[in-house]
Amino acid sequence: MTEHGQRIVTLPGGRRVSLAWAGMTDVGKRRELNEDAFVALPPVFAVADGMGGHSAGEVASAAVAHRLTKATEGAEILTVDGLVDALRMAVADMIDTAEEGELGMGTTVTGVVLTADEGEGRVAVFNIGDSRVYRLQEGELVQVTEDHSIVQELIRAGAISPEEAEFHPNSNMITRAVGPSDDPVPDVELFPIESGARWLVCSDGLTKELTDHGIWYFLTEGATPVDAAELLLRAALDNGGRDNVSVIVLDIAPVDETADEGVEQPAS
Repeated sequence: MTEHGQRIVTLPGGRRVSLAWAGMTDVGKRRELNEDAFVALPPVFAVADGMGGHSAGEVASAAVAHRLTKATEGAEILTVDGLVDALRMAVADMIDTAEEGELGMGTTVTGVVLTADEGEGRVAVFNIGDSRVYRLQEGELVQVTEDHSIVQELIRAGAISPEEAEFHPNSNMITRAVGPSDDPVPDVELFPIESGARWLVCSDGLTKELTDHGIWYFLTEGATPVDAAELLLRAALDNGGRDNVSVIVLDIAPVDETADEGVEQPAS
């Protein structure tokens, strides 16, 4: 599944912003079912990685993707409250559709949304679980989100190193998820909209296979979001593809108000 597009949007305060994006997902080489889902439609760019047994994870991630997609309808921005409302409706959908034994289902969700703060457009990065958001700015790659996982808590406590975490027996165990057992209120951090920012949203199927240096390399090697997303996805599969892999690459930049810019609608 691939989605890509370009759009110019006008944010609160009258600022125009150019968006170019590409989203892709693949089942990988070892799984029979793709339990990842993504949304790549302004103002929401998000990845959900489902869990909870065969098919239940797919239901959970699809519920989140559905509600986030609904939240984009007619919207140039999405407030943090609107984001939380969408996630709560997704949980209600999970409960309504769950079969016996599936109420333990859940999903990670992480992403980037265009929002507003004090009347100005902002980028809001949000996260629940261990999918991730990275920002590439002026050649420097930064992991913006912090995993909600057992190994991250051990790293924070100084009990293990980041290198040891990769091989820890609990490396797949997360401490927060969007599901019937939790109120889905994500961690949120706001960022200004700056020229030259490239954002990556991904499931752990990518970060299991690529180091931060590898991620940096393919994000910088790809001239466009489509190029970068294809390079990242292919590298993850070539390196083993042990899990479902989902990536969204998003370029955000202010528009020169004197330029005569066209608008291209998203394609899929």
